[in-house]
Amino acid sequence: MSNHVTTRTQEEIAALFTEDLITGVGKSVKHDSAPKHVSGEAVYVDDRLEFPNQLHIYARMSDRAHARIARIDTAPCYEVPGVAIAITAQDVPGQLDIGAVLPGDPLLADGKVEYIGQPVIAVAADSLETARKAAMAAIIEYEDLEPVLDVVEALHKKHFVLDSHTHQRGDSATALASAPRRLQGSLHIGGQEHFYLETQVSSVMPTEDGGMIVFTSTQNPTEVQKLVAEVLGVSMNKIVIDMRRMGGGFGGKETQAAGPACMCAVIARLTGRPTKMRLPRMEDMTMTGKRHPFYVEYDVGFDDDGLLHGIEIDLAGNCGYSPDLSGSIVDRAMFHSDNAYYLGDATINGHRCKTNLASNTAYRGFGGPQGMVAIEEIMDAVARELGKDPLEVRKRNYYGKTERNVTHYYQTVEHNMLEEMTAELEASSDYAKRREDIRAFNAASPILKKGLALTPVKFGISFTASFLNQAGALVHVYTDGSIHLNHGGTEMGQGLNTKVAQVVAEVFQVDIDRIQITATNTDKVPNTSPTAASSGTDLNGKAAQNAAQTIKQRLVEFAARKWQIFEEDVEFKNGQVRLRDQYISFDELIQQAYFGQVSLSSTGFYRTPKIYYDRSQARGRPFYYFAYGAACSEVIVDTLTGEYKMLRSDILHDVGASLNPAIDIGQVEGGFVQGLGWLTMEELVWNDKGKLMTSGPASYKIPAVADMPLDLRVKLVENRKNPEDTVFHSKAVGEPPFMLGISVWCAIKDAVASLADYKVQPKIDAPATPERVLWGVEQMRRLKQTASRSAAAETTPA
Repeated sequence: MSNHVTTRTQEEIAALFTEDLITGVGKSVKHDSAPKHVSGEAVYVDDRLEFPNQLHIYARMSDRAHARIARIDTAPCYEVPGVAIAITAQDVPGQLDIGAVLPGDPLLADGKVEYIGQPVIAVAADSLETARKAAMAAIIEYEDLEPVLDVVEALHKKHFVLDSHTHQRGDSATALASAPRRLQGSLHIGGQEHFYLETQVSSVMPTEDGGMIVFTSTQNPTEVQKLVAEVLGVSMNKIVIDMRRMGGGFGGKETQAAGPACMCAVIARLTGRPTKMRLPRMEDMTMTGKRHPFYVEYDVGFDDDGLLHGIEIDLAGNCGYSPDLSGSIVDRAMFHSDNAYYLGDATINGHRCKTNLASNTAYRGFGGPQGMVAIEEIMDAVARELGKDPLEVRKRNYYGKTERNVTHYYQTVEHNMLEEMTAELEASSDYAKRREDIRAFNAASPILKKGLALTPVKFGISFTASFLNQAGALVHVYTDGSIHLNHGGTEMGQGLNTKVAQVVAEVFQVDIDRIQITATNTDKVPNTSPTAASSGTDLNGKAAQNAAQTIKQRLVEFAARKWQIFEEDVEFKNGQVRLRDQYISFDELIQQAYFGQVSLSSTGFYRTPKIYYDRSQARGRPFYYFAYGAACSEVIVDTLTGEYKMLRSDILHDVGASLNPAIDIGQVEGGFVQGLGWLTMEELVWNDKGKLMTSGPASYKIPAVADMPLDLRVKLVENRKNPEDTVFHSKAVGEPPFMLGISVWCAIKDAVASLADYKVQPKIDAPATPERVLWGVEQMRRLKQTASRSAAAETTPA
C-alpha cells in the first residue's frame, strides 16, 4: 500500500479544481494502443511466446461442394515426422456441432461435406508446415451429390436454412394496383470478405481438472467459452477465454472464431499438449463465411411526384450451407429496407436461402446495408422514370417528424434529423450548382462522364436478438489511486477500450493515464454479449459507468461521514476532491477510504431499455434509437473501359455527443471506405463447382489509398446530444457510416445514366466493377440508339 500523501497546498489544489479534465469524455484522446500499433509492439495471439511442446494444427478441407464421405484414412499422416495426432469427427469427446444459434455447423465434417473448404480432418504437429504436409497425405474418398450454388435457384426451390419472414403494413397489393405509376425490377448484391489483417487464430493451454485457457481472436468470448466447453464435454467454469486485441474483426470473428478455438481445445485434450491454430490467408478465405450476397426483387407504386404509394420487396439472402446468424441478418435487412423513407403500404419478405457455400456470417451492418442498397436502387429507378433529380425523390419520401413516421414494422421514428442534415450537406457540398455543372460537363464530354449522388443513412442501434442487449464491467481502485478496468467488450482496433476508459475517467474526474484496461476475460466479466451491432460502447461503456458510479457514491458517503459534511458538498474534478471548503487529491481520498474500510471494487451491469419485437406479429421496437448520416459523392467514369475514379465525397454524420471526436471521425472514414469497397471493387467469384476463386489478395481487391476520393470532407453533427439515456448521450458509430458508401455506387450509376439522358436506371449490380459499369454503358447506348431510331421513324413520312 502506498503511503503517498499530497504535498500540494490548498491553493494549488483549488487551482487544479477550476480546470477541466483533458482526457475525459468528449476529448480526442488517442487510441490506447496507438504507439504499440505504430511500433509493432502490440501483442496479438500469434505474437505470444510459444509454450514448450506446443502443437500446430492444419485442417484438411473438402474439395467438393456436396458429397458423402465414403472413406477417411489418416494412417499416412503419421508417416510424416513430427505429427502428434490426426483427428476426424469421431474423435471429438463432447458435442460435435458448434452452430452459433441453431445446429448445422459440425466442427469436422461428419458423413458428408456441404461446401468446398469445410474442415474434414485436423492434424497437429510440431510446425504448421509439417501439419499441412501430413494433412494432405490423408486419403479421403467422396461420393458426389448435386450441389445448389445459385441463390436464385435456391429461392425458386425454397431451399432454405430457416423459414421466411414477412413485415406487412396495409394492403400493398391494392396500393400497387391503384398507383399512378409502377415499376418492377431485380438486383444482385455481392458479398464481401472481411479481410481482417489478423486471420482466425487461437492458442490453448490445458489446465488441471480438464480445463483450458484459450487465447483467441474473437468478438464473442462467452460463445467461444460455451462451445469449447461443449466440444470437450465439460462445464463452462472450466474454460477461461482471454482476448486482449484483434487485428480486425468486422463481424467475421463473431461466430467463426469458434472453430479454431474448439479444434485446439479438442487436440489439447487428446494430447495433453498446448495447441495453436492460425489459418493461412487462403485457407481463412476458403473456410470462413462472408457478408451475405442478396438477390432482390421489387415492385413499387408511386405518383408523378415520386411519392411512394405501395411497395413489395423480396430479399433473398445467400446464407451458405448452415443457419449461423442468417436469421437475424436477414431480419435486419428487412428492418432496413426502408432506410430513410416512409414506404406507404408495404410487404417485405425475407428468405434465408441454403447454398453449398461456406456459411455466410456477420459483417459490419449485419444485413442492414443490403436492405438499404435495395431501397436506394428503387429511389434512383423512380427518379429516372420521372426524369427527376434522385435527391428530390429521396427527400419527398423521407420520414416525417409528426406524421408518416412509423416504419413497416411499427416502430415510430423519433428524433429524426435527416431533413436538416440533408439541407446542411446540400449547402456545404454545393450540391445544386455541382449538379448543373456536371450536366453541362457530360453534355460536352463524349467519353468521360461525371456522376453525383447524395444518399441518407438511418440505422437502428441494438441487437435484433433482444437478450443480447446487456453487458457487464468490473472496476477496481487501488490504494495508490490507480484504476483497473475490465469489461465484456472486445477491442478490434475500433477504440472501444479508449472510449470506455474515458467514461470511467469522466466519472472519477481523473486522468485516463491512471486507468489500466486488461484483456477481456471470462474469469472477470461473465456472460458477455458479442462486440457487434455497433453496441460495444453503448453497452460496455454504460456498464463501466455504473460500476464507477457505485464506487464513487461509496466515496462520497464516506467523505460526508468523515468530514462531517453533506454529500452535496463532495465534488470530484480534475483529480481533486472538494470537501465543502477544503480540497484534497483523489489519491488522498482513496487512501483515507481504504483506512475507513470502504470497498473500492465494483461490478457494473447494463441492459438496454424500451426494446422488444413480437415476431408473431412482425411488429415492435427492435431499436433503442437511430443514428443518421448523409454522404454526397462525385465520380468520373471512362465510358470506353468502365473504369472510374472518386473525385470528392462530403460526409455529415450523427454520433450524438461524441465521446471521442478523433476516434469517431476515424470510424466514419473507415466505414465509408469499406462500404465503397464492397459496392465497387470487392468481388467474390466462385467457379461452377462452388470453389472460391478470389481466395487471396492477388485476386480479391480491397480499397487502397489510390481508391480514396481525391477530396474527402468529413464532419460530425455538432451540438446534438442523443435524446435517449445512452452513455453521456453519445451514439454508436461502428456500423452506420458503412452505408455512406452507397453514395458512391449511386454516383457511378448516375454517370452512366447520363448516356441515356437520365431517363433509364442502368442495370449495374453490386459491386459495380469496371466490367459491370461497361455493360451498363453498353445498355444505355443501345437504349439511346433504339430511342433515336424510334424518333426517326415517327418523323419519317409514310
